[in-house]
Amino acid sequence: MKRLSILAVLAILAGLCAPAAWARNYTVSVNQFVEHPALDAVLRGVQDSLKEQGFEVAYHVHNAQANMATANQIAQAIAGEKPDLVVAIATPSAQACAQIIKKAPHMAQVPLLFSAVTDPKGAGLVADLQRPGANISGVSDMTPVDRHLEMMREILPGLTDLGVVYNSGEANSKTLVNMLREACQARGVTLHEASAAKTADVYQATKSLAGRAQAVYVPTDNTVVSALESMVKVCEQNKMPLFAADVDSVPRGAVAALGFDYYLHGKQTGAMAGRIFGGASVAETPVEFQQGMSLHLNLPAAKAQGVDIPEAVRAKADRIVE
Repeated sequence: MKRLSILAVLAILAGLCAPAAWARNYTVSVNQFVEHPALDAVLRGVQDSLKEQGFEVAYHVHNAQANMATANQIAQAIAGEKPDLVVAIATPSAQACAQIIKKAPHMAQVPLLFSAVTDPKGAGLVADLQRPGANISGVSDMTPVDRHLEMMREILPGLTDLGVVYNSGEANSKTLVNMLREACQARGVTLHEASAAKTADVYQATKSLAGRAQAVYVPTDNTVVSALESMVKVCEQNKMPLFAADVDSVPRGAVAALGFDYYLHGKQTGAMAGRIFGGASVAETPVEFQQGMSLHLNLPAAKAQGVDIPEAVRAKADRIVE
């Protein structure tokens, strides 16, 4: 009889402990705008961070392949998945998910964290960076384009004409190009703009800069970065050094980049997700910005694109592809 009582107590205790164990199991739906090394690294960072924090997570990962209509369809599918958390990687996917959350009443309490979003306020995702409100916050990858321009001028001291290729339909890209335009005007550099609405347009857009620009810059534009190899080809043919805003583009053929480690960017987003799972209010969670920057150089690419990187710049590099 006493044995049965002890077993009964143990059973009750096990029942009391069960909710705490299950509380660490979550479903996360991911809307990633396109596959390329930087955004793929963000996803890995999020997943690794949550695993390191001890969370058991089942993921529904979707990729829009740089198509806004597909990003919207994915957002609708995510609403049907009823996840515990939505992670939107890149501005178009974040905008698509934000719209669906507003329209689907059952999603109103589901946290949405964005990552690799340049201008959260400009994209209409949050009302205030310190107190986002609603159920949306995240980590921004706003890049210091003025520092990028200074890096380019260190490598090309006589730079007077700079080309930029971007998708004018991406809110983040428009913000960055506006900032770049101001930085160029302040330094007496003429900016030549070429727009590419889809990846298939990137080659021709880059080619249109030949004979006008001494070098080409690619911001953190998902459409353009996903077709970087076509830019490299044009830049090699026309001896126009290609500079990038993300370091993952350097091994692919960009001459240089001063940028973030997007894997760490993803881990920062994952740390925020862990706090949300722990009970933090999304509305009261400030938007975060990644601070660490590193300089990456590609010497074979520099040679192929007709530029010699000065020793002073090489000495400052965090990584050199040789």
